[in-house]
Amino acid sequence: MPKGLKETSSTVSIGFSVVETAPNTFIQGSVDLNLSPLDREVFVVQGIDLNPTAPDAIAGVDTATSCSLTTTSQTGVQTLANSNCMADSVLNIRAAGFVDSGVGFARIAQEAPATLLEYIGIIATNDFFVQLQGTANNLPKAVTGKLYGYRARADADIYSALVQSEVLSA
Repeated sequence: MPKGLKETSSTVSIGFSVVETAPNTFIQGSVDLNLSPLDREVFVVQGIDLNPTAPDAIAGVDTATSCSLTTTSQTGVQTLANSNCMADSVLNIRAAGFVDSGVGFARIAQEAPATLLEYIGIIATNDFFVQLQGTANNLPKAVTGKLYGYRARADADIYSALVQSEVLSA
């Protein structure tokens, strides 16, 4: 348990899903955590599972499905280089120059760090955001997933610092 926080729930999982409105179109979904700011409630993230749909296998064309989960709203899919990005995943098929459907590759940020950390992040505002965008696909793509963690009450100074840090880094 992080210092300055008191656990107020058992571990919960929150499912989510985001679907492109048209092929290769950026879309972002918002998931409400229903946190109580009056009680200085935060969500301590213990794990994230992102499952993007496979990109289309098109002969001679590189395709991809990219997604990320962040603590603040974004204008594109993010990587872990963004301090507000908690997880990202990319599935791609490299087929440029091939007459068949190419070779598939997956790059996924570890969903549960191997070091057995107590937590991988803290969400201090009400929502988290899921971004998705396909590249060179014929059909719209989707991502489903789960966020695992627990609710906690923060000390006043800790809560203030967490909210300010999250909002100012948006």
